[in-house]
Amino acid sequence: MEITAEVMADAYMLVAIVSSEDHNTVRILASNWIHDAIELVGLDVIARLAQLPAAPPGSRPRGLLVAHAPPMPEVLGGEEAAMLDVLGHRELYALAVQVGRQRHFLLLSSEHPNFINEAKLVVVQMRCGYALSKMSDLLSTADTQDPLSDRERECLLWVSEGKTTEEVALILGVSGNTVNNYVTHAIQKLSASNRAMAIATAIRNGII
Repeated sequence: MEITAEVMADAYMLVAIVSSEDHNTVRILASNWIHDAIELVGLDVIARLAQLPAAPPGSRPRGLLVAHAPPMPEVLGGEEAAMLDVLGHRELYALAVQVGRQRHFLLLSSEHPNFINEAKLVVVQMRCGYALSKMSDLLSTADTQDPLSDRERECLLWVSEGKTTEEVALILGVSGNTVNNYVTHAIQKLSASNRAMAIATAIRNGII
């Protein structure tokens, strides 16, 4: 929050991109975006925003004005830019933050175009990397190993779609008790207290 205020930004989002064989997923480590905004924008767009325009440490960052976005269909489509504009993320900067062998991304945004203090971004980028190097507990949430097994993830995904235990059992060809066991294990691994919290955590971290 101090860094966000220092550069005259309104919002921040610290993310880690976890790569697997078939796709990349984004894990949100810290953010002051409202939950509904994250849901509306979508994790895929956030991942693209974080990775492609991100400035490496020490380089001069380049901002993205979503209302006047250059033609970058692989990064931001017209509808996606309009959504960000409506949500008040009209100016965006993506900063790559290297911490040891781990690479994270800091998204800073402002409701007002040309408002973020670009001159201070290089300094706060370095400060952010230093601060994160002292916060191993926070970074551990971006572990590259998905905590859920394939079956646990599959069961939690179907439950998030509104399926009952019996319906999930029928879909997967297993018993209801087996489905409940998988979901219980998923809840425990995600340090959640119930199914709803486990689903919210899994969605927020790009697991399902």
